[in-house]
Amino acid sequence: MSRFAIVHGREERTRGQAMVELALVAPLFIMLLTGIIVLGVGLFYQQQLTNAAREAARYASIHSATAQCPTVSKLDPVQTLRPKSYAACDTPANSWPFMTAAGRNRVFGMPTNAVNIAACWSGYRETATNAYDAPPPGAYTISSTTITINSTFTKCTIGGADPTSNPNAIGCNNSLAGTTVDQASDLSEGPGRIVANTVTAYACYLWSPPMAGFLLIPQTVTLRAVITEPIERQQ
Repeated sequence: MSRFAIVHGREERTRGQAMVELALVAPLFIMLLTGIIVLGVGLFYQQQLTNAAREAARYASIHSATAQCPTVSKLDPVQTLRPKSYAACDTPANSWPFMTAAGRNRVFGMPTNAVNIAACWSGYRETATNAYDAPPPGAYTISSTTITINSTFTKCTIGGADPTSNPNAIGCNNSLAGTTVDQASDLSEGPGRIVANTVTAYACYLWSPPMAGFLLIPQTVTLRAVITEPIERQQ
């Protein structure tokens, strides 16, 4: 056998070995690379969703009972504390169109109409009467009269779960407003009223990751974000 034939045979075996190695490694490399890209997209979407929740909570916070167009809970402010100009404007019955728009306007790179936003209101309730819009427990002087309040902070729910501690138990659809249970109103602290109400905004998005089956991840992933803000007096 000639020297050329021996060398040529070795080259063929080397090429064959390289092709086998490529066939074994390439799918793993492509899967890893694609997984990194999909993970990056998911983190980006999560950041956008957090922005939406933050802006929605901020909007509801400053558009409180004293605003010209307040974003309201399902509980009207206590009659004796209610501002004279109070009128429900941005309501849960309409899924809070202004608050929802404020949150969705902060979303970039994902379909805004697929971002679902809901809110619920929490606050103190007097222990004896269970009256909402109560101050935190303590002694207060109002109109030269000192009163002592015994109250407990009660959290609101969305879809039967507390969004601040168990958001994964809350679904994601455009009917979330109908599942909220409020424990306080949109009333803020101000002259003649001492309250500590908060609003919690919940934003969610049903994401279908590209090549989910190839990457061995679910076909649909529910992304969630929760932000809580204290109610602020606007005017």
